[in-house]
Amino acid sequence: MKTNLSRSFPNTDFSDDFAGWPPESTVFPIAGVDLRILPGTHPFVAAEETAIRENWVREIAANPALFDGRLIFQQRLSLGEEGISGEGYVTPFSAFMYWRRQPQRQGGLHIFAYPVLESSDGALVAIRMGAHTANPGQVYFAAGSLEPEDIFDGRCDIEANMRREVHEETGLDLSDSVAGQGLFASHARRTVTLLRLFRFDLTADEMVERIEAHMLVAEDKEIAGAVAIRSADRNAYPYNIAMLPVIDWYFGKVSA
Repeated sequence: MKTNLSRSFPNTDFSDDFAGWPPESTVFPIAGVDLRILPGTHPFVAAEETAIRENWVREIAANPALFDGRLIFQQRLSLGEEGISGEGYVTPFSAFMYWRRQPQRQGGLHIFAYPVLESSDGALVAIRMGAHTANPGQVYFAAGSLEPEDIFDGRCDIEANMRREVHEETGLDLSDSVAGQGLFASHARRTVTLLRLFRFDLTADEMVERIEAHMLVAEDKEIAGAVAIRSADRNAYPYNIAMLPVIDWYFGKVSA
């Protein structure tokens, strides 16, 4: 079922949501993040309820391991001198899965935090997702969508999300790393990635070994392995699209 979102949201103009932002697929510094959570139902979810339900039936038929949990889905994002601000709703995962399959991805925006794990020998350490997940086989940093447990006093805590996701998926503790100064961001196809560097006093091989040991005892078997990234070669691994500007930026920065 293909929905005409301009009809579903007749008073909304999506064309200028990122007007004034740096170009897509580039990494740029930001002053901070302020993401407020609104009560009620996201307008996209209310308008597309039937299509979301029908798509979810197809999703779980193809991958029965999927779970319709809850995440934070944005209605508005803006970039200014104080950084990125936005408003979002607690939303079913099924709605997000339907949204991301739409060619123009209108009706909402997705934002998530990307903790960029650096090793002491100059590599980046990422994970490979398991076959039963929503991104099977893809390689990206240990990360996940903002969830209700990341909400404090009505706003999303980006650092808390990073700590939780890294620990759950890798067993590593961000408190054992040195956080890089400042936040960065990138955006593409109405998805915004928030970046912060975290440098560990471990080699890439040591970090991979620890992650693989954690995989043996982790309750949620989401990942299929860990990888050390040593160059900006886009063909080195089956990268998630959000990884590409990050490795270009990081290895370009290192070699500059």
